[in-house]
Amino acid sequence: MPVRRSRRGSSGGQSRSAPALPARAELTFSVSHVERLLREGRYSQRLGASAPIFLAAVIQSLTAKVLELAGIEARNRGRRLITPDVVDMVVHNHPLLSAFFQSTIISQAVPGWN
Repeated sequence: MPVRRSRRGSSGGQSRSAPALPARAELTFSVSHVERLLREGRYSQRLGASAPIFLAAVIQSLTAKVLELAGIEARNRGRRLITPDVVDMVVHNHPLLSAFFQSTIISQAVPGWN
């Protein structure tokens, strides 16, 4: 008598859900938030399933690079905090980042900071 195999996806009464998109992609940035912004922005009529994952990964990578360089620069200046002027200097002194953030203004005023 042949052995009956369970159906695909059936785990014998135990339910195991698939990991969420950010967990599978090992991202800390919210894929669902990026997807919502892409859909609400109406950048195109159709949106591929991997587009928000890829965009969240790119944003996370850029953020990590800017914060890494700003942390190194703050440490070189003897500061313990990354301030907007350090971020501004790092972005404008890096050739690729300065081209990418060419039209971006990094605010020097911190609201509620006295």
